[in-house]
Amino acid sequence: MKQQEVATMRLYRYPDLVAKKIVTNRVTLARWQRDLGFPDSIKLGPNSIAFNADAVDIWVAARAGMTIEKPAERAA
Repeated sequence: MKQQEVATMRLYRYPDLVAKKIVTNRVTLARWQRDLGFPDSIKLGPNSIAFNADAVDIWVAARAGMTIEKPAERAA
């Protein structure tokens, strides 16, 4: 992605994702990227990343109706 394209796009940094209550910890975020197709990060510098805000909003909206299945409780 070109630097000019990144400069004009809306971005979410990790604190933005937390503030919007999309994710609460970095481990979950990494798992969502690996397993559930959460949008790839965009490297802004040597120690900073961000996410395309539009891609994140689409990803969240697509999962709004989904439910997470809980493992069956063990019989005592």
